[in-house]
Amino acid sequence: MGRSYIVEDDVEEYLSKLCSQPAGPVTGLLIGQSSVQRDFVVMATRTPQNDESAAAGTSEYKEWVSEHARQVSRMLPGGLSVLGVFIVSESDAKDTLTTLRQLVFSVENLISSEQLWTPAEDDVTDCVTLHINPKTRKTVCRTFDVKDPKSVAKPADWKYQSGVCSSWATVSCWLSIDLLVPLPDTSCLFQEELKVWAQQIERGVCVIDGKKLPEDSEIKTGQVKKNVRQTYTAQLLIAPEVQTVTDVVQRCGGCVSVRGAIHSRAFLHSNKPKAKLAEKRDIISTVATRVHMLLEEPSTQNEQNKGRKQTEQFCLPRRVFCPVKGSGSLSVCDYQFSDEGLSEMTDRFKEMLDMEAAEDDLDATQEMVAEVIESETTAVGLGPSMRPKTALRCPTHSWSPHCFTLEQTSPIISSCRERR
Repeated sequence: MGRSYIVEDDVEEYLSKLCSQPAGPVTGLLIGQSSVQRDFVVMATRTPQNDESAAAGTSEYKEWVSEHARQVSRMLPGGLSVLGVFIVSESDAKDTLTTLRQLVFSVENLISSEQLWTPAEDDVTDCVTLHINPKTRKTVCRTFDVKDPKSVAKPADWKYQSGVCSSWATVSCWLSIDLLVPLPDTSCLFQEELKVWAQQIERGVCVIDGKKLPEDSEIKTGQVKKNVRQTYTAQLLIAPEVQTVTDVVQRCGGCVSVRGAIHSRAFLHSNKPKAKLAEKRDIISTVATRVHMLLEEPSTQNEQNKGRKQTEQFCLPRRVFCPVKGSGSLSVCDYQFSDEGLSEMTDRFKEMLDMEAAEDDLDATQEMVAEVIESETTAVGLGPSMRPKTALRCPTHSWSPHCFTLEQTSPIISSCRERR
């Protein structure tokens, strides 16, 4: 027997709207939450139009859909993920099966390449594909095990239901981050260094509403009433790292220091939610996402800076939430750099998630706007208490050769690199 997908009625309305539009084949992403017994689909979003008009099935087309999925995945709080892909096409479902299979594997490979947490034994590895005929409105739902390269399509049930996430629990957490990561010469090594910090988060003890629960226990017990919002506050207790004899001293080009206070949020379905799903993955994801976003900005090297030690410091973007209309307490998020306004964020919600959002809908109160502290003295090698402090707002998120230090609870990144 195949997997079952319980789908929010709003998703049916959205897909029907796409079917009624006079356009060619339309692809998109299915968003929701997996559980051992069944999956829940709460959102769908079409892939933005490609200016280069890549044909469906080509490598450029797969890259375009996968990149969209990667950016959407960054906008999903804990508990939500990209579950699969859909296509609206008049072609026969059998004719689109190869394309859907290629897309779902390509999407999963790119998204998982940015995930730093260790997969759990009971993590669901099946991803869904959905074909919809816009004329007959017939839907064909299949799944593939994306961890098995030889996986074949399996039939799955696709059922619409109202109020799918109306009784989901919301778990919130605020966490202070003080992370120092060596900066190797390649990004893949930097990713490995971040995994060391992620493992420390995974080993942390999650306390929910003041109670320590076993990792395999449910967050709540008893009958959950429909349309009743359940909210919980989590704390993550992390033991300091202890140096061991196996630690190796290695040469690197610099280091990245990330300090500040972040807000984490997770949504949990009502079908036996586990404590271990609450916050840890979202904490890891939101920090790694912001570091990746900043490091993706081009770094300008000056000939006159060669051979000099420099400290470069930049504000990491703050997290801003936007409610998903008609879904109760469910929300998605985006990241606001210091030189951006809320209107730019509403544009991204429209482009990436195809959802209408007004500036008044956005919740930008959970994290402060970062400020940096400037110093005329090079801060390389100095501890936080020894660094001189002079207040200065970070002007942009672009790279610059100036030396800054920071001492306050807002997410920032400090990159110290030795020019050689």
